Amino acid sequence: MGDYCQELGYEYFGICDHSKTAVYASGLSIERVIEQHDEIESLNAHYTNFKILKGIESDILNDGSLDYPEEILKKFDFVVASIHSNLKMDEEKATERLIRAIENPYTSILGHPTGRLLLARKGYPINHKKIIDACAANKVSMELNAHPYRLDIDWRWIPYCLEKGVKISINPDAHHMQGFHDMYYGVCSARKGMLDKENCLNALSLSELLKQFKK
Repeated sequence: MGDYCQELGYEYFGICDHSKTAVYASGLSIERVIEQHDEIESLNAHYTNFKILKGIESDILNDGSLDYPEEILKKFDFVVASIHSNLKMDEEKATERLIRAIENPYTSILGHPTGRLLLARKGYPINHKKIIDACAANKVSMELNAHPYRLDIDWRWIPYCLEKGVKISINPDAHHMQGFHDMYYGVCSARKGMLDKENCLNALSLSELLKQFKK
């Protein structure tokens, strides 16, 4: 996948496997995280003008905590925090759960905030303004998941993200190489919301991106 991203002209590729709670998706145990990081470092040693970033899609547990201890979370270049379980929540519970995850100092990006699947699942209700305000306060970016069944965050909320200084990360949710081409749908949706290059997290150069993550 790293080689394919390089062929597509990308400067970097952030790999975000599911975390240990997502056993249905072969989520990474702590031991496998360490093995993957060793492999990434080995691959990066052979790349020129390209880098694989160590990411993870860490599950947001029912109480809003992430499913790895701090000593593991700090090993990643970035962390996407997402809800994948206990989806039947009212707005107050869902909003509280997401805000606690946003306030985790290792959260870099909030993944598909409503959990919706277009034509299949409505998604849980959230107070978008409170969530975006929390992202602004904690320097967390918001994902626009480019998979055509997600497109979440909805483009209608991008102007409010821009108003609050929250960057949008257009992520392909690619489970295979062809999945990178779903970026097209994410870019189309982002343009509907008037997202510009300066406020798109993964339009930053590698050096700028790493500075952003360190914040």
